[in-house]
Amino acid sequence: MRRLTLAQARRLAIAATGLGRARPAKQVGADHYRRVLGHMGVVQLDSVNVLARAHYLPFFSRLGAYPRDLLDQWLWTSQELFEYWGHERSLMPISHRPLLDHRMRGTPRGWIESVNYDNPEYVRQVCREVAEKGPLRVSDLSEPGQSGGSWWGHNMGKRALEWLFWKGAVTVADRPNFIRWFDLPERVHPAWVLAEPGIEEREALRRLLHLAVERCGVGTAADLADYYRMGIWPARQGLSDLVASGDILEVEVEGWSEPAYLDPDAGLPRQVGGRALLSPFDPLVWFRPRIERLFDFRYRIEIYIPRPKRIHGYYVLPFLLGDRMVARVDLKLDRRAKRLMVLGSYGEPDIDNRRVCGELAAELVDMAEWLGAGDVSVTPNGDLASPLARSL
Repeated sequence: MRRLTLAQARRLAIAATGLGRARPAKQVGADHYRRVLGHMGVVQLDSVNVLARAHYLPFFSRLGAYPRDLLDQWLWTSQELFEYWGHERSLMPISHRPLLDHRMRGTPRGWIESVNYDNPEYVRQVCREVAEKGPLRVSDLSEPGQSGGSWWGHNMGKRALEWLFWKGAVTVADRPNFIRWFDLPERVHPAWVLAEPGIEEREALRRLLHLAVERCGVGTAADLADYYRMGIWPARQGLSDLVASGDILEVEVEGWSEPAYLDPDAGLPRQVGGRALLSPFDPLVWFRPRIERLFDFRYRIEIYIPRPKRIHGYYVLPFLLGDRMVARVDLKLDRRAKRLMVLGSYGEPDIDNRRVCGELAAELVDMAEWLGAGDVSVTPNGDLASPLARSL
């Protein structure tokens, strides 16, 4: 069995997700967005906006400053992507929609599921409204939330649309200001993709796992199952099938207790360059056990932790430099004052503080300019605060 050093695994992971190359020197456009999507495969969506929406940040990490309005136009009007439950709520290439058909045939999770049992007639009414009046928002529904009350803060109209969205009966047509407008898939997606036959679940999972291997570079069964949020046992069966067919290789990684899986066509980079501040929802870091194994970097999102119990802050971004996670910063954009605020800055052990702070300062200045902030302020929290402030 092939054996990889931990350093090799790190470089594979960084290169696979598009973070190992220099950022484009020319003006960024749709071809660059396609390249980023090709590397990641999944762009996770999240409503937290303390810095910037989650889907904007992975593109900045890989491309540097780019016009967000042009990205929005490409994401929502090009018909090249679709929104669905991939890795949580996500944007994915439209060609992958048939791979999620089995999920649409399944049962939605949690609070979404209850509405069709509580009030199936209201769900059918909502579907008719979308067909007759769409695209529309939750707030446009007739009597939203009055046919069955609320459930965990979600009114009946929202629950009905979420059920229909999960089942593929409606889709997101646009997201101006991150507000979803729902419409029928045939009025949003290309006809050819809707004409594609559904793929049997086992085969769909096998293909999704193959995509996950390509985008992770190397990963354990748990790493790869998490990419498209599938069960661990179906993932293990799918990986076994892929190994048997020669589509992927089973390998050992230095220090890992579980076997890992590798794309046989993946090149092994001798080095990776660049630097990047990474969103908590970036594919390289979103599965926390994997980032800890790869980088010896324990990382948790502390948004839902009470303030007194937080260790590093509310919205903390890891800082990747070369093939190491060298620091982390708690960031907030003060939109009124047009200031990027560093509320905490923390270095990892055995780093060159001067070099790290110089590179981090440059990255923060670039990010501030991209976000329309005139300056960067550093709060004296964390061991890097003083040297970082001097580097700015």
